[in-house]
Amino acid sequence: MIRDPATTDLSSPGRLEQLPARWAGIRGAAVALADARGEWTWRELEHGRKQLAELLLTLGVRAGDRVMVVAENCATLVAVLFAVTSVGAWVVNVNARLTPREVDAIRAHCTPRRVLYLGDDSADARHHAERVQATRLSLGRWGTIAVTALDERSAPEPASGQGAKDVAAVLYTTGTMGEPKGVMLTHANLLFIARVSGELRHLSHEDRVYGLLPISHVYGLASVCLGTLHAGGSLHLQPRFSPASMAQFVVSHRITVCQGVPAMYAKLIEHLKARGEKLKAPALRLIYAGGAPLTASLKREVESMFGLALHNGYGLTEASPTLTQTRQDEPRADCSVGRVVPGVELRIVDAQGHDVDPGAPGELWARGPNIMKGYYRDPLATEETMRPGGWLATGDIARQAPDGAYFIEGRLKELIIRSGFNVNPVEVEAVLNSHPDVTQSAVVGRKKDADEEVVAFVELAAGARTTPEALLGYAAGMLAPYKRPSEIITMGALPTAANGKVLKNRLAQIARGRET
Repeated sequence: MIRDPATTDLSSPGRLEQLPARWAGIRGAAVALADARGEWTWRELEHGRKQLAELLLTLGVRAGDRVMVVAENCATLVAVLFAVTSVGAWVVNVNARLTPREVDAIRAHCTPRRVLYLGDDSADARHHAERVQATRLSLGRWGTIAVTALDERSAPEPASGQGAKDVAAVLYTTGTMGEPKGVMLTHANLLFIARVSGELRHLSHEDRVYGLLPISHVYGLASVCLGTLHAGGSLHLQPRFSPASMAQFVVSHRITVCQGVPAMYAKLIEHLKARGEKLKAPALRLIYAGGAPLTASLKREVESMFGLALHNGYGLTEASPTLTQTRQDEPRADCSVGRVVPGVELRIVDAQGHDVDPGAPGELWARGPNIMKGYYRDPLATEETMRPGGWLATGDIARQAPDGAYFIEGRLKELIIRSGFNVNPVEVEAVLNSHPDVTQSAVVGRKKDADEEVVAFVELAAGARTTPEALLGYAAGMLAPYKRPSEIITMGALPTAANGKVLKNRLAQIARGRET
């Protein structure tokens, strides 16, 4: 059965598929989506949602089934997402840039009824489809889609009976350490963040938002994609990042709002500086960073290049993702992640779960309508992360300033214990990133006898002449002896996941392999 959004109150959508129906009735001829293949109006998006939902029914998809979608950012992906939820199924978005091993592991875990591959905008998606001999189907103007055979063994999950509380998406976290987990996010979770994101950014139907962050990850899905569409804005999608294409895209598409991870901005700055160019994007009114720590040096450079305040925020997949955000009318000179978003509660606690003294660091706990339903098929991990009273233990170390703003100081699991002292990788990275020849860095711990040592990986800017020895000397002037890296390793590019996060687990393996 396809849910009919017209039978519900569209002024306050309770399920994802109600978004295109809402705006199709208000601004049907306005552009909702744009990608390299063209533009789609709200009316066309709503028609596509219905068309694709009918197709899913003919393919045997039922309410509670998982539908895995292997793709990169494109308009068809957005239409498919709404179609999957229209039939009551759960969408499992997977970035096509993952390796076959990674894609197969997710498929084995979630046991989807069908897997869909969107290959028109992604060569990697085409290769994944060819590898499993998926059948290609035509979708008319929406292009083509490749579909696997029906998995008869895949059993549907029971519905909650309360539409907004049904699971809408399962997002597999890349994480920097450990194995990925499937985070179950409900319609209510995602739409809460979509609404809050739009309100805090003052989004409207006049905005043209840069849709580069992967929709397969929570920042790109909830904040960028759904946040834009919830406000009736126009989402301009791009499948992959390159500094040159970003510099051209934000100008040619008259982008008004740009959201990205710090590494993206760092590479853009490096690209422009190498060419002696300035970015002239007069339509741009708002730039945001998130998804990874922001350093003061990068913030200054970005603000100088754009002529705008670089806003910052913090969240995690398990919180759909946003927990804090700097306010548009309160730009900050520091690298605070801002104040808690409306409707969410935060606590900072010690190892016993007791609130710390004001200003003291501790683990950040969160509670609110954005907190996940749990980890799919992993009750033990869910129990380890959730606390009594509905609190989510984030695993991140935070402190709160007297003005209410939060600062993220690292991850509990990434703390390096050296000579009995705690070393936060974020602090060491901030020092290294302040060097003019460094694009970005990542710090990990390495066991050394009965102790740990600090190992830093550094991505140098194009044409940089500095050496690891010079960087060690630079860091020594700003870090206590126990915080200084024992070794600095330079790389052409740090390994990153598709969402731009540095893969510290891979770097930790490299560091262990170099142990002397």
